[in-house]
Amino acid sequence: MRSAEWGRRGAGMSLVIFVLTSGLAACSSSDAPSGGTSADASGGTYTIWDPYPQFDGTSEWVKLLTKCGTDAGVSVTRTGYDTSDLTNKALLAAQQGNSPDVLIVDNPVVSTLAEAGVLSTTEEAKIDTSAIDPNLLAAGQSGGKTYGIPIGANTLALYYNKAVLKEADVDIATVKDWASLTAALDKVKDAGKKGITFSAIGTEEGSFQFLPWFWGSGANLTQLDSPQAVSALALWTDWLKKGYAPNSVINNTQTTSWQEFATGDYAFAENGTWQLANAKEAGFEYGIIPIPAADGATAPAPTGGEFVSVPVQKDPGRYAVSQKLVSCLTSADNSLTTTTTLSYIAPTAEVQAKQVAATADLKVWVEAVKAAKGRTSDDLGTKYPKISQPMWTGVQSALSGSKTPQEAFAEAQKAASAATN
Repeated sequence: MRSAEWGRRGAGMSLVIFVLTSGLAACSSSDAPSGGTSADASGGTYTIWDPYPQFDGTSEWVKLLTKCGTDAGVSVTRTGYDTSDLTNKALLAAQQGNSPDVLIVDNPVVSTLAEAGVLSTTEEAKIDTSAIDPNLLAAGQSGGKTYGIPIGANTLALYYNKAVLKEADVDIATVKDWASLTAALDKVKDAGKKGITFSAIGTEEGSFQFLPWFWGSGANLTQLDSPQAVSALALWTDWLKKGYAPNSVINNTQTTSWQEFATGDYAFAENGTWQLANAKEAGFEYGIIPIPAADGATAPAPTGGEFVSVPVQKDPGRYAVSQKLVSCLTSADNSLTTTTTLSYIAPTAEVQAKQVAATADLKVWVEAVKAAKGRTSDDLGTKYPKISQPMWTGVQSALSGSKTPQEAFAEAQKAASAATN
């Protein structure tokens, strides 16, 4: 929120580091941890970096890492970093030639690391991706090559308050497309209740929440000013004008949006898998439906989640053990434990079926993940952030009333074209 060939390793490295650290505290070479440097590639110590600093040595996650190392005949040294910190350290470690043996990173970062030459391809690392759902695997692909394997995925859907809908005489089964959802919001407002809350903040969170509606219109990120794209922005804008959504969405994060829904006053909330535990503690009956596309299909929502990847090593002999570690972490036997621990939907149909069998509430999330799409898919790669920022800026302009949806996205497209060409 992945690798390039050996000969491309230096190309673009300085630029990528500059881009990623321009808004962050820079890491000097002295504070970049060392990666795998064991002389004996078939034994010794292998390093794994992940973005889960919340887990300590007593957690199921770290126990699994240790077990995978033992099964592979090596010791594992694991370090957990915050996501942004991890990306910077991975880039610097690669520049210094001391990358970790296994790197787990947020899926939108894959293309950045791939372009910088940090990671090996799954073909080079001999990682089997055949069982992975193609739409999830696509988030780790760039230039026709695959740079890792998803450990799991989350995405967005619509939570709804059953009591509010009942009071407004709305049958959730009738909510199948944009027209029927808007009609439901109208009935909710007439009943004196609040309609829908979401996050439209001027950050990547805002883009993340807008994308299901954008893609659900049939729009493509390479043309922000298409009629379909404008229709998606007009949908949100009209909801605010008619009082179906509060003006607070302009500044809402996904957390503050959820807090609004948790008051019990709203009929709907767009939010993610990660709110399931909070939903169960909300104190009212709730349900979940996939976000509808304009025509009634399930809208592609963006995928969240991490990829397990193998960084480029000075000694290619280390890849054999790295492959064993990755295979262990993503195997069907371990995936159920891993995705439960990390609150993700599994990336394979086999394990998804097990998740639904164990927890029926996950069925709608499995459906949503199957329809989901990576933000860097369609071979956008590192162009995505340069498109996302003009997009969320356009959304803000339209929702605030300073520009019409057409004007906002015409300007957004000009900015995106200038940044990506």
